[in-house]
Amino acid sequence: MTDANKDLIIRKGLEGVVYDTTDISQVIPDRQSLYYRGYPVHQLAERRSFEEVAFLLLNGELPQEKSLHAFQQEERNQRDLCEPLISVMRQFPRTAHPMDVVRTAVSFLGTQPEFSGTETSDSALCKGKLLLAKIPTIIATHYRLRRNEPIPTPRSDLSIAENFFFMCFGDIPRPEIVKAFDGSLTLYAEHGFNASTFAARVIVSTLSDLCSAVTGAIGSLKGTLHGGANEAVMIMLQEIGTEERAKPWLDNALSSKSKVMGFGHRLYRSGDSRVPTMSKYRDQVADLCDGHNWVRISHILEREMLAAKNIYPNLDFPAGPMYYMMGIDIDMFTPIFVMARIVGWTAHVAEQLGSNRLVRPLSSYIGPPPRDVP
Repeated sequence: MTDANKDLIIRKGLEGVVYDTTDISQVIPDRQSLYYRGYPVHQLAERRSFEEVAFLLLNGELPQEKSLHAFQQEERNQRDLCEPLISVMRQFPRTAHPMDVVRTAVSFLGTQPEFSGTETSDSALCKGKLLLAKIPTIIATHYRLRRNEPIPTPRSDLSIAENFFFMCFGDIPRPEIVKAFDGSLTLYAEHGFNASTFAARVIVSTLSDLCSAVTGAIGSLKGTLHGGANEAVMIMLQEIGTEERAKPWLDNALSSKSKVMGFGHRLYRSGDSRVPTMSKYRDQVADLCDGHNWVRISHILEREMLAAKNIYPNLDFPAGPMYYMMGIDIDMFTPIFVMARIVGWTAHVAEQLGSNRLVRPLSSYIGPPPRDVP
């Protein structure tokens, strides 16, 4: 380390670094709570639809009836995909991970006229609403294509959650399942300067465009230490298989220092306030879909992890099995995260552009000293 760098404090993972101010969301660790624009997220998930929460994040306040109706109609009228994009998606391997499909499709949308032009806060919000409408259709279209099934036309008389089920499966499940799915979108919609959101803000700080920022954010979200954790949780539960194997499996994982997916969070030391609500939805879905085995395994892991390590589950822990019990393929769990988080990313991109400064951190060099080329 050179003399110029010797006094620098290195913070791996930017832990503890405050990058900027925001009025979008806040975690209050002492309350174990997350707030969107001042509202507790667990109350929003229970009392409001995802569309209302999307409006809140994008516009700053919850909508009145008239403004909500206009917002819903605008979103529903933009769900269709252009034929060139569908043609490109037909060329993707059927084995492609849906996150790769969504990432590439959003990048393709960046070539279209409605997404062109210099980015401003206002333009980002407008384009973000287009992505809110189109990303669920992208995911459902790939779901159909890889099964060699016909692609249905999005329905403008359905909510985002209802239409997603219709496009994937051809029908709409019971209201309790739709509500659980809708509530999960709210719980996933925003979470401060997390890795994918920060990636989006870094990209747009260069005065790049929203689709580029979202493409980068999707790439960040794909990783198992971020959004991909919900997929990893269900794979773990399948590996365990039965409740009798849960404790021995966990004991072995802890003794071998293997990572137990779905546990721990940098911001929540005493529990994630989103988990009780998502767990309630998971348990309700289990009652309707004969999924009690997954719930019992989950309860054992949660209890034993708390006793052994004093580590609590995070949002991905109940989300994975809940989506699985709904009949959703495991590799679609993280794309569903994208469906929700697009409103958080968009809000942050707009906020970044409102008072922009290029993100350019320093590094501390530890390589060889200056030397001549022989």
